[in-house]
Amino acid sequence: MASSSRAVGSRKHDVFLSFCGEDTRITFASTLHGVLKRENIDVFIDDELNRGEEISLSVVTAIEESMISVIIFSKGYGSSRWCLEELVKIMKCNKTQKLSIMPVFYHIDPSEVRNQTGTFGDGFARLVGSFDEEKLKKLQMTEEQFKEKVHAWKNALTDAANISGRTSDRKTFLMQLKAYV
Repeated sequence: MASSSRAVGSRKHDVFLSFCGEDTRITFASTLHGVLKRENIDVFIDDELNRGEEISLSVVTAIEESMISVIIFSKGYGSSRWCLEELVKIMKCNKTQKLSIMPVFYHIDPSEVRNQTGTFGDGFARLVGSFDEEKLKKLQMTEEQFKEKVHAWKNALTDAANISGRTSDRKTFLMQLKAYV
C-alpha cells in the first residue's frame, strides 16, 4: 500500500474504482487495477460483491475510506443504477470528506456525461424510464422520492463531468494518478 504519502490512521484505500462492469471490467478497469496494484497502490474494486437493489454498505464504507475515487465514465455508466448511486456517494464524500476525484472518460465525450446526451444519455433515459409504478412500489419509493433521486443522479453526473478529466491512455493516466497518491 502506498501509505508513505498518508497521515497515520487515515484512509484504508488509496483508490476506489467506480466503473460500469459491462463496458470496462475486462478491458480498461481490470488493466488499470492491475497496473495500480503493481505500483503498490491499494485499490478497492467491487468485482466480488453481490449486486442488489441498493448500494451495499461495504461499497459505501470503501468510498468513505478511500483517498481518491477514479470514476471511469463509459457509454453504459449512466444506465446503471448501481453506478449512479456510487457516484452520488462519491460526490457527497468529495464535499464532506475531501475525497479526491479523477474522472476518466472511456470512449465518451465529457459533454455527454455532463448533459446526459448521446449514447450515454440514451442509456440514462432508458434507466429512468424503467422505473414504473410497480418498480417504485417494490422499492418502497414514491414518485416524488424518485424524482429527487433522478435529480441527485443528474447533479452528480454534471458535477463529476465538470471536474478536469483524464484520458484512458494508461501511461499518462498512471503518471497523473501517482501525483495524487
